[in-house]
Amino acid sequence: MSQEKAGQLDLSWMAVIGDELEKPYMENLRAFLKQEKASGKTIYPPSPLIFNAFNHTPFDKVRVVIIGQDPYHGDGQAHGLSFSVPQGVSLPPSLQNIYKEIASDLGIQMS
Repeated sequence: MSQEKAGQLDLSWMAVIGDELEKPYMENLRAFLKQEKASGKTIYPPSPLIFNAFNHTPFDKVRVVIIGQDPYHGDGQAHGLSFSVPQGVSLPPSLQNIYKEIASDLGIQMS
């Protein structure tokens, strides 16, 4: 996995979806996020972690993609990975519910 700088998409993903980043909807999204940030709004996850999920696994190693429904919005929670918060961060209610279901269905206690 390689990144030229934090916040950039891993090269293996660039080969597959990199063209999407140049399309008008993505340019509009980037401009909107910059404007929101410039107006003092907090954006989650932080910019260097936007492609965190893609940068953990090169494209050719991906077998399943699970996309989270509810983005975490508390300070320190969002780190670019669905159904996850950084170690040491209190679990949001939605993630607590997922852990309860895993324990109930599979008998596995999550920590």
